[in-house]
Amino acid sequence: MKQMRTTLFAVCQALMAVLFFSCGQKDKFTVEGVVTGANEQVMYLENVGVSSFEVLDSVKLTPVGKFEFEVKRPAYPDFYRLRLNDQLINFAVDSTETIKFMADANTFATSYIVEGSENCKAIKEITLAQLDANQAIQRLRRAHEKEQIADTAYQREVLAASEAYKAIARKYIYSAPMSTAAYFALFQQIDGLLFFDLYDKEDSKAYGAVATSYDHFYPESPRSKHLYNLALQSIKVIRAQQQREQAPAVSTVAKNEVGYVDIQLPNLRGETVNLSSVAKGKTVLVNFTAYMSEWSPALNMDFRELYDKYRDKGFEIYQISLDSDLHFWKNAASNLPWVCVRDPQSVYSQIAGLYNVKQLPAIFILDKKGNLVKRIGDLKELDGSIRAAL
Repeated sequence: MKQMRTTLFAVCQALMAVLFFSCGQKDKFTVEGVVTGANEQVMYLENVGVSSFEVLDSVKLTPVGKFEFEVKRPAYPDFYRLRLNDQLINFAVDSTETIKFMADANTFATSYIVEGSENCKAIKEITLAQLDANQAIQRLRRAHEKEQIADTAYQREVLAASEAYKAIARKYIYSAPMSTAAYFALFQQIDGLLFFDLYDKEDSKAYGAVATSYDHFYPESPRSKHLYNLALQSIKVIRAQQQREQAPAVSTVAKNEVGYVDIQLPNLRGETVNLSSVAKGKTVLVNFTAYMSEWSPALNMDFRELYDKYRDKGFEIYQISLDSDLHFWKNAASNLPWVCVRDPQSVYSQIAGLYNVKQLPAIFILDKKGNLVKRIGDLKELDGSIRAAL
């Protein structure tokens, strides 16, 4: 029965894709419903683009809680969200003309009911799976920080939580790759990184499946072009990873060569700073991070102690932000004394892919000869690893 439902979902999505604009549909779609317990609160309707969002409309809710938005239909399937305070309901519009939501203000983002769109029901399931995984990993991180769980068990359980989400996501990605649910599932994040690693050989197949379907059904859509470029980028980086793995190991670094992938990214002033220029004759901590993550302030406090302790001995930090919000990063990094750069590709960072970054924070140690000598798995190892590389 479950297999039959998945097959029917895939057939329906294919038909919707073919018929998306072939019939005489209205040039607008309607979002309506009821939100209880939100009297006098303002709810927003927003369009979620590839890299930004736009407020389309808003309504001040009454005690009854009824609302209705009428919006111009997009040229291609697109994504939207209802926002009440800090809570979000994500949904998509394809061939649907009316979508209905019923929710309570206290559980707005998790316990709502949606009618009129099978894709939107799927997006709810995907959202809840993503929230479950994030909450599980946050609990594990807190337990690990308190030394209540061993390193190996922590890594195993984090991977299991991530895989639990991906199992649900794959159901939609591979059964109906042309659907908005598949696209939505592909781009969910955890701790500033995508669940589906663009530069992992297996995960890249999911990007390829959705990219191929979108290119077939919606070739002129901006999302199709974005997916196509990501798929090409994924292939490029995976090939580079394989070449590095197959290259013969060397015990010393020749003149004008380094034993790591060089990085060239803009700092707070917009000036390009090369890792290789920072690393000349120094021991360098290379850190991929996301300042918007809850663990970031504590991590930077630890780095500050190490920086003050070892900078006079030839120690430097080269910190790469994968934050999507440029202004947030600039404010957060403005008072840090080490080298702060940002990758504008954010979660799609090719550089993070070349360093095989699977989760944040990711920390590497370069010695003064230009060798990448350590990948830090436990922060308790950090001080000793720096001393050994000085």
